Amino acid sequence: MARLNSSFWNRNKFKLSGLLLLLPVYFLYRSLHPSFPAAMAELLLGEFSIVPMPLEDGPPYQHDGEYIKDFMVTFKQGDVTRIRQAYMNIGKTALPLSQMERGDLGILHGSRYGQHVHALAAARFSAGDRLWLTLETWQGNTLVTSWPLPAAWLMR
Repeated sequence: MARLNSSFWNRNKFKLSGLLLLLPVYFLYRSLHPSFPAAMAELLLGEFSIVPMPLEDGPPYQHDGEYIKDFMVTFKQGDVTRIRQAYMNIGKTALPLSQMERGDLGILHGSRYGQHVHALAAARFSAGDRLWLTLETWQGNTLVTSWPLPAAWLMR
């Protein structure tokens, strides 16, 4: 039976459903072509050459009651299997290993190709904050280094 009223909705609802089918293509393209902020400077820490890269430029977010910021850490030089444990935090000083060992946030995890870390941070960054990395080797040596935070992070 033919529809007698030819309204705008009845004429164009098929076209609208076709447009909705194009949305997954857009989101698939965005997920296959991510954009990341620039990596921080490469630093030498003992036998390791380390480059941290933030995964986003946004402020820290809350996870399990703590504020964290995500990073990918690449070891350009040195054998990752020589590291017993490694932690990252953002603040005035590096947090001691005894404090970092109590929780599961802030620990580097991943493979030799790249380590991921949820760096512990405060809700807001201040002028004296730095990105701290603390490594402990299997021989019991503790190595600590830090990077200055980008100026754009401090303005938020």
